Amino acid sequence: MCGISGEVTFDGAPASPAALLAMCDRQAPRGPDGSGILTRGRVGLGHRRLNIIDLSKRGEQPMVDPQLGLSIVFNGCIYNYPELMAELKGLGYQFFSTSDTEVIVKAWHAWGVNCVDRFHGMFAFAIHERDSDRVILARDRFGIKPLYLAETPNRLRFASSLPALVAAGDVDTAIDPVALHNYMTFHAVVPPPRTILKGVRKFPPATIRIYEPDGRTKDRIYWQPEFGRTADEIVLPEKVWEERVGAALKKAVERRMVADVPVGVLLSGGLDSSLVVALLAEAGQHELMTFAIGFEEAYGEKGDEFTYSDMVAERFGTKHHKLYIESRRLMEALPGTISAMSEPMVSYDNVGFYLLSQEVSKHIKVVQSGQGADEVFAGYHWYPPLVASNDVLEDYARVFFDRDDGRLRSHISPDYLPDRDASREFVAEHFAKPGASGPVDQAMRLDTTIMLADDPVKRVDNMTIAWGLEARVPFLDHELVEMAARVPPEFKLKDGGKGILKDIAAKHFPSDFIYREKGYFPVPALKYIEGPYLDMVRDTLNAKAARERGLFQPDYIEALLREPQAHITPLRGSELWQAALLEMWLQTHVD
Repeated sequence: MCGISGEVTFDGAPASPAALLAMCDRQAPRGPDGSGILTRGRVGLGHRRLNIIDLSKRGEQPMVDPQLGLSIVFNGCIYNYPELMAELKGLGYQFFSTSDTEVIVKAWHAWGVNCVDRFHGMFAFAIHERDSDRVILARDRFGIKPLYLAETPNRLRFASSLPALVAAGDVDTAIDPVALHNYMTFHAVVPPPRTILKGVRKFPPATIRIYEPDGRTKDRIYWQPEFGRTADEIVLPEKVWEERVGAALKKAVERRMVADVPVGVLLSGGLDSSLVVALLAEAGQHELMTFAIGFEEAYGEKGDEFTYSDMVAERFGTKHHKLYIESRRLMEALPGTISAMSEPMVSYDNVGFYLLSQEVSKHIKVVQSGQGADEVFAGYHWYPPLVASNDVLEDYARVFFDRDDGRLRSHISPDYLPDRDASREFVAEHFAKPGASGPVDQAMRLDTTIMLADDPVKRVDNMTIAWGLEARVPFLDHELVEMAARVPPEFKLKDGGKGILKDIAAKHFPSDFIYREKGYFPVPALKYIEGPYLDMVRDTLNAKAARERGLFQPDYIEALLREPQAHITPLRGSELWQAALLEMWLQTHVD
């Protein structure tokens, strides 16, 4: 996990060291172990380093291979880099480091744009070719590692975080109306390439792009999972699918142990993270460090699942750490949490991951996390009703959208609204694409390829890296996802969802652990906005910056502040928190 940045000009002007320094400084938490800047004429690269693989100075970035004429900045981890290094050595390449960064350099030289097909991992990287003066950008299949762009006709800037681009200056920070429509409708998910700011875009996942010296570009989209199955796969017994998925998951978990430092697990006590611990124990991992967090109760709602995380830790003999957060500390951590957000993210558990990461970073630098299992294996409540759907768009929107276009137009000021129902159009276009066999497959493809990266995975990346911690997500191993996408929906939907995972977990846990009611990362004090939290939200929405911006219609804000509990979204989110969080983010990063 690192922070990368860069500037490329297309009019002959030199890259700005000041802009590179500003972006690197803003991303210091992403790489507390080192920094570097490289400028070569119109191209500049910046890097903040978190030491995970090859801890020596030979692994420092920007990395330059003078023999091949290539320079690189890279964020992420290529889990199969030892195998690729051996293959490249067999082709005659010599290595000066033991890093996965250098493997990418040699792989680009050997295989060009096809190199990404060979990578198992999470990554965002930029390569500059000395001889052709071209620049190459690439992002992993799911967009686990972030990459933001600020482009003008004569210049490209890129960085691992949106605030880093804002810090470099000369960015259009006006609100993008379509992105705002997405944020307020599509459960705060703003699909790429948009962000909430007009002047910043997200580099698309599963894409490798070549920038020619004059600014012309050529993209290759190198991965698109198929959510369907062959005639032979349709009749495969459930037990065969269970064996195949189990083997793929075990391999995914084992892959993510590669590091030159210890690797732990964020153990919520839920099925997904518990299964990761069980598979690591089965693979022979001893004295694994695990970490859990809990919050003070509010209005009778329990704020932790320590009972279950304790049981898993004891069962597998982990070195377990528990963090209990009182409401007062939660309040104190909110400014830091919002500062760590590359984009506005409304989920209550952001602050939980932020505080947990602070604690975990005192002990370890790398953790595995259970994010992604609900999207990949149909764990959410909105999938079962789609089985017999005759209108998947309408049925999906009813359970997932925070509000429809009509209600939104009574909430948002007219100046900030697009002239169409942009969120519904986006989902309709996605559902209409070929490659998904039915309503459940269509919804799971949307959630796996769009919602997942721009909500839970981004949340984990932003909150962990705020404390120099790298999070790895085995449920987003691309081979595992390809396998899961072919599993018939009925095997995933059984037993209340994630049925096939529950069958795998039955080898490791008792039935009452597996088949209990699904839990979420509870943060009761933010779900029930009262007392000091309500005061904070009111101050934010009544601040001078908020009034001058005028995003929301005054009557709507007054209604939210008067009765916060009366305005809850279909996914049990607070409309008041959604509005206030957006303003808090803008006041933190833009104003």
